[in-house]
Amino acid sequence: MLQSALYGAENAPFTDRNDPILRRFFMAGNHTLPELNYAYDALEPFIDEQTMRLHHSKHHMGYVNGLNAAEKALKEARESGDFGKIRDLERLAAFHGSGHFNHCLFWQNMTPADNYKDPSGDLLKQINKDFGSLDSLKAQFGAAAKAVEGSGWGLLCWQPAGEQLVTLAAENHQKQTQFTAIPVLALDVWEHAYYLKYQNNRGQYVDQWWNVVNWENVAENLARATQYKFELR
Repeated sequence: MLQSALYGAENAPFTDRNDPILRRFFMAGNHTLPELNYAYDALEPFIDEQTMRLHHSKHHMGYVNGLNAAEKALKEARESGDFGKIRDLERLAAFHGSGHFNHCLFWQNMTPADNYKDPSGDLLKQINKDFGSLDSLKAQFGAAAKAVEGSGWGLLCWQPAGEQLVTLAAENHQKQTQFTAIPVLALDVWEHAYYLKYQNNRGQYVDQWWNVVNWENVAENLARATQYKFELR
């Protein structure tokens, strides 16, 4: 979901170019696979070690390589003035870029179950304002994530145009989105994210995932996102 690139907007007031996470948005053609803040087995029993290992080191790495290749090809096209393949290159940049940025967010959005803490403070106030309660948010977000057709994501986003949190069900990373929305919580519902443990039971995977959500990280993301102001003129 390339809306995440709002974190890298040149004049975005909440951008910290020294932040090791956000700095990745400025590394065109040189993106790298982020390290996890926990071991591959740390999310057991809710997400298994083998899935995490393959998901992070193989699937995510594929998006990193694909994005770098697309951005380098776009640079070569600009330098040569040959944009004959622009449609394919933009499609590849959108697909792999969304895959990379969404996964960066996804890993940060999780924590070992022993460290789990319910949302509090400004995040909880915003959840209650926009959804009525945490349980109501979980119900809406979960329903959206479970209903994604084929492969995609469940997303909780800050929508600056309406100054509210919204849930989105994105297909293939970049489809069915709101273009000013800033993701603060992401759940990968592609089969590779859960099939080894849950087989075709996506619903069970979504329900169990709440046990490892890092609400402190979500709160930090929301605090950054709410500093961005979008004005309809």
